[in-house]
Amino acid sequence: MLELWFDFSCPYAYLASRRAPHVARAAGVELAWKPMLLGGVFRGTGAGDGPMATLGPAKALHNHRDMHRWAEVFGAPFQIPAAHPMRTVRALRTLLGLPHSRWPAAIEAIYAAYWQRAEDITQDEVIAGALRRAGVSDADIAAAQSAADSDAIKDELRARTDEAISLGIFGAPGWVLRRGGKHLLIWGQDRMPWVDAALAGWDPDADAPPGGARGFGDGMQGFRSPSTLDVYFDVSSPFAYLGLTQLPALAKLTGVVPRLRPILLGGLFRDIGQVDVPLLAMPEAKRRYVGLEMARWSRWWGVPFAMPSKFPQRTITAQRLCVLAAQQGADDGIRLALSLGRAMWADDRDLEDDQTLRQILEGAGFPAAWLEKTREPDVKAALIASTAAAKDAGVFGVPTWIVDEKYLFWGQDRLELVMRALGGWRPEHG
Repeated sequence: MLELWFDFSCPYAYLASRRAPHVARAAGVELAWKPMLLGGVFRGTGAGDGPMATLGPAKALHNHRDMHRWAEVFGAPFQIPAAHPMRTVRALRTLLGLPHSRWPAAIEAIYAAYWQRAEDITQDEVIAGALRRAGVSDADIAAAQSAADSDAIKDELRARTDEAISLGIFGAPGWVLRRGGKHLLIWGQDRMPWVDAALAGWDPDADAPPGGARGFGDGMQGFRSPSTLDVYFDVSSPFAYLGLTQLPALAKLTGVVPRLRPILLGGLFRDIGQVDVPLLAMPEAKRRYVGLEMARWSRWWGVPFAMPSKFPQRTITAQRLCVLAAQQGADDGIRLALSLGRAMWADDRDLEDDQTLRQILEGAGFPAAWLEKTREPDVKAALIASTAAAKDAGVFGVPTWIVDEKYLFWGQDRLELVMRALGGWRPEHG
């Protein structure tokens, strides 16, 4: 059985809900719809009003664009209501009051009211209208809306929300597979290949996926892109390291010559008012899950990864070395960045140690004398300038990929969208 944990207020859960029946049907398993109160999950996991309430301007703009981009990829009608986020407790309780046989159509209808027509689903008449569109009878609607006021339904929604928290869920959508008394949680509408692989037997916390690791671009048709690609990174980030491991494949697939932009991530965070180590500032449930995800990506792509014993590390010298390598060309820049990234994120080495950096330089075929060059004013200035340029470009984290100096994508998990943009896709919302 495949469980989809959702709340109508989450746009990504809306997108996941459109794919979920097809995924379950293809795998020959039953789909269990699992409504929960997302606000209750946020409060129960120590996330307050949720991550959207604390986003800086650059990240908020990216998230707005990201929602629309994924809707385009999914072929889903989509608009963000002016009143978003709306309180969905009434809609969720009404759903719980309906016969289970009505749930698939009712869920689709309420999602359509919220995310396609931008209607106010806090209102009973709007909920009723949506359910009528789904073919729910007036008698069933009246009974469900009456039941929504009952203590039994209120208690059920609380219990479902508590169960979600107990499963480690911290946001939506949450995919849960139960096996042998244990459960597997996968988060996000953008992890559908993982869900498919898990349904085929993959244990993402132990093994490579069925058929072996799936490096980015495997089985994809290559093309020659006329676009530019700027890659902002700091090897202090595990996600930047993971993304860099796939950059050679992306470049080969698209023919693009990446322009590496080493930055000082801590300096950027200070400039935009973000916490210095976002991973450590996450609620415990999300931090624990994100820790699992790092290793899952390494297994999925077949690259080495191990959390270093020393974290965080100051990478200012390492990043200056990346400046020097990038100045020699994309291939040199990628080679040194990957060598430094693997040293920290696979080999448990200390990038704050000069002797370690010398060894990495020599092992990657670069002169150890570069270490002395990192103290030169022009190298220092180049890293400062690159960090300032990142801020001006709207970068708020790494890895960040910018296509044609306009289309910004954040994260190692947005490579599919980056490739689409390199192939000529121009998302309507930037």
